[in-house]
Amino acid sequence: MLELVYKQPDELAHWVPAMFAGYVEERIGAGESRESAWAAASAQQEQLFPAGMPAEGQHVMNLVLDGGAVGVLWMGRPLGGDEETWYVFYVEIDEVHRGLGLGREAMVAAEGWASSHGGSRIALNVFGSNTVARALYDSLGYRVLATGMYKDL
Repeated sequence: MLELVYKQPDELAHWVPAMFAGYVEERIGAGESRESAWAAASAQQEQLFPAGMPAEGQHVMNLVLDGGAVGVLWMGRPLGGDEETWYVFYVEIDEVHRGLGLGREAMVAAEGWASSHGGSRIALNVFGSNTVARALYDSLGYRVLATGMYKDL
């Protein structure tokens, strides 16, 4: 069973910049310009991780199995959101541990964590190209709230 263990400041110092760099690439891959993606990510990083540390209401945890980290889960209050919703800002299973059902186990752990922290709803965003994650969320009963679309001309 996965345990959720808070990342330490030295771990966060490496994880935060790398995670936001990956986020920029995801936004670009979804059709956003590099400049716009960097501007959005920089603004979010400043709001959610001032001085590189999680803001109040943001929780970054290692997913630990048998004493070793196998991934990361970042839970937080949604930007401008309500007190009963927890948001999965980031969840990732390390590549070497994928395909073993740990993504499902991570989401079940996230739901339990949110419930134990006063949440009655859990929400997330997934990029359209991430079909593996979308299938997992569908199988867990997540419903689509909105769909953003574009067409290059």
